Amino acid sequence: METVKFDELGLCPEILRGVKEMGFEEASPIQTKAIPIAMTGADVIGQAQTGTGKTAAFGIPVLEKIRLNKDVKHPQALILCPTRELAIQAAEEIRNLAKYMHGIKVLPIYGGQDISKQIRALKGTQIIIGTPGRIMDHLRRKTIRCEHVNTIVLDEADEMLNMGFREDIETVLQYIPTEERQTILFSATMPKAILDITKNYQKPDAEMIKVVKKELTVPKIEQYYLDVKRKDKVAVLTRLLDYYEPKLSLVFCNTKKMVDDLTEVLKGRGYFAEGLHGDLSQAQRDRVMKSFRNGKTDILIATDVAARGIDVDDVEAVFNFDIPQDDEYYVHRIGRTGRAGRTGRSFTFVKGKEVYKLKDIMRYCKTKIYAMPIPSLNDVNQVKIEKIMDKISDIIEQEDLTAMINTIEEQVNESDYTAMDIAAAFLKMHMKQNESPEAEVQSGEFGDTGAEEGMVRLFINIGKSQKVKKKDILGAIAGETKMPGRLVGAIDVYDKYTFVEVPQDSAKAVLKAMKNVKIKGKAINIEPANAK
Repeated sequence: METVKFDELGLCPEILRGVKEMGFEEASPIQTKAIPIAMTGADVIGQAQTGTGKTAAFGIPVLEKIRLNKDVKHPQALILCPTRELAIQAAEEIRNLAKYMHGIKVLPIYGGQDISKQIRALKGTQIIIGTPGRIMDHLRRKTIRCEHVNTIVLDEADEMLNMGFREDIETVLQYIPTEERQTILFSATMPKAILDITKNYQKPDAEMIKVVKKELTVPKIEQYYLDVKRKDKVAVLTRLLDYYEPKLSLVFCNTKKMVDDLTEVLKGRGYFAEGLHGDLSQAQRDRVMKSFRNGKTDILIATDVAARGIDVDDVEAVFNFDIPQDDEYYVHRIGRTGRAGRTGRSFTFVKGKEVYKLKDIMRYCKTKIYAMPIPSLNDVNQVKIEKIMDKISDIIEQEDLTAMINTIEEQVNESDYTAMDIAAAFLKMHMKQNESPEAEVQSGEFGDTGAEEGMVRLFINIGKSQKVKKKDILGAIAGETKMPGRLVGAIDVYDKYTFVEVPQDSAKAVLKAMKNVKIKGKAINIEPANAK
């Protein structure tokens, strides 16, 4: 079915603002079907697999029903999840959805926590999300009162039954007043035990919603995943870009905000990158796609929705900066490379429990995604040398080098250098021009940073968004280094970063002096710009 935009679902402005800040553009199929029905107060039976957006499908209607009343201090909604991890995850997402609904309190509870602390935390909580056993324990202690509970949600119901929670679930359901209760149940499968619960505890007119994914086939693409911490993702992405040097690359993020942030960072590091998401006008989208198709932009960073319809044959690599929220999206993403008989590669960044999501993708898509170590700086340099040597071989075979050979022979005859020394020096010089920023800092050589002759261009990770002006940058550098302000060159302040040029012979001193400096109260990162 066709999905719709969230602002077409009649949500209250506060929830809609939360949804947009999370970066979601269109409702998923289960959200499109379930939210309008659940918002009418009807009981819902939803069949949908993990990773289809179920939390928002029930979380948004639950939030829409919450009434903030200082006289009502007891919960209004209970959500049952099979594990503590899912309870914590669901609570975090619902908090994000309710960010602008002031006064809403969401609390995850589960076994293993100090119950006395839980009891204190329950005060004033409208939405409780927890495992069946722990919620049942609180109900028996009367530390959760159900007089005002109008909605109960069973998430991953089949998984809860597999874990032996059927009796606990039924006990919890019996505590909730039936007259005004809305019961929402989500399950990937519908065995008889689930149908029994729906028959016994839901209204006869409960709406059945089914979203079953179609079978997918994965194209023949080299697929890898890397174990990467969130704070290291940018560094690993740039390392892979330098290692493989793909002609065109697609980078996928789950939210518009992440697209904007990553685009700013890569541009700041000298990469030719552009972002694509639903907030762009058609004219802006056309400009970005034209630049990508003609090769002026090497790297296109996009959300799944914005990437629909991208049809570019020369994409050599796809990077899943965020693991996709839906298994189908994975196939749509990596299918952007390896077209027209060409080879393609995909790289997915995962950390911790995201590996389980990756296994779900492999199982569902019937594909193999191989673990890959992060390339070291030495690996990157070795690949660059190999590529230089390949180019040299082509020149030797195809070009007339007589004049060059004569020049080298003269130099050898007039100095103590050998031809091997001269070749090695040329190779070293070429490598210096193409070093990554981290290698440049370590070696003290800055290569081509895109500055005027005699200057070094530096990158600082703050800009207009932090209310930074040129005078702030100039004042900080002059104050910390005692360098006369007139020696500082061009200062270009952008939204989230700044470029400043300083004299080449002062660059190391500036980097050292500015290492632990704060500008406008914010600790900064300063490094040589990468002209790439």
